[in-house]
Amino acid sequence: MLVYLLMFPGLFPENIVPTWADILLGVFAPRILILIYIYQNMGYDNIWFVAHLVVMLFAYLGGGREARRRRDRRTDA
Repeated sequence: MLVYLLMFPGLFPENIVPTWADILLGVFAPRILILIYIYQNMGYDNIWFVAHLVVMLFAYLGGGREARRRRDRRTDA
């Protein structure tokens, strides 16, 4: 998204997020930026918003069973 924003700024999707926030969120928290875009363009009652929100929560809260198993195996050694 950042390459698209920097190379083709006229073709970047319209949004109310300031450009500096697009860049910072694109680097540090891209999933949150995607949620903002989906919310602005399609609303929160869209399946894509729910899917990205669930994936974001799994990713930021430690993932699923496999990630916990790896983490536990690493701390046991």
